[in-house]
Amino acid sequence: MATPFKVTGIVIKGFPFGESDRLVTILSPELGLLKAVVPSARKHRSQLRGRTELLVVNDFLLVKGRSLNRVSQAETLTSHAGLSKDFAKLAAGQYLAELVGYLGASDLYQAELYNLLLEHLQRLEKLEVTTENRVTEIVAHLTQAIFHLLAIAGLAPQTQRCNVTQDVVEANFTDPRWRTGFSHNLGGILKLDQRPTSVKLDQRLTALELDLLQCLAAATLPDFASWSERKTVFPLETAWLRLERLLRDYSEYHIGKSLKTAILIDTLAPLSF
Repeated sequence: MATPFKVTGIVIKGFPFGESDRLVTILSPELGLLKAVVPSARKHRSQLRGRTELLVVNDFLLVKGRSLNRVSQAETLTSHAGLSKDFAKLAAGQYLAELVGYLGASDLYQAELYNLLLEHLQRLEKLEVTTENRVTEIVAHLTQAIFHLLAIAGLAPQTQRCNVTQDVVEANFTDPRWRTGFSHNLGGILKLDQRPTSVKLDQRLTALELDLLQCLAAATLPDFASWSERKTVFPLETAWLRLERLLRDYSEYHIGKSLKTAILIDTLAPLSF
């Protein structure tokens, strides 16, 4: 008879399994990614139904099976209920959960990745937004979360120095035509006049976009007001949307997977250019 084991984790993926079960992927700090069947989780009276929804953190009691674990018990620690009250916040949370599913590993210690995911979900949940800055604030926090998660996984792009010359690249706000380049293949920014002909240029960054990109490695985002008086090509909201899309494409390039939930972000404020 299989011996049950306890694990704390957050549900980062789930879909129907069989007639009434649910198959979930759990990220645990001690054991990394775990797949488990939740018996009868799709039945309305099931006690495990709400406890095994996306982004819910539980103390699980699992029973190891031949190919899949089985959830025997789940005691909820936090459900991140605040995210479900705002479509944009929920979309960002689902996006991060999917990305973590690709960055994480099974049967490995993943405490840093686990703690970082929970930290950014809590930031999104507590974020106070107004109608005027709603998209900008949420997308900005999402973009920094993506960067931090990539950094934990050793995949963060180089944003301070040119990947060709290793020279420090600083944003030039005095010339509205100034641009620097970004290459997924090279792994970050590069000076346009130093780009080898064999290197594909994936995006040209304005001074504002480079400045924002270079702030992402910090623990928290700076005050948005610090950019309000600068002359920029794009408004702040557009710059953040372009950066999110840049890091999305960069992530997909390096993990070799499409982030399906990221499409929800496009519905918030679609880019027209």
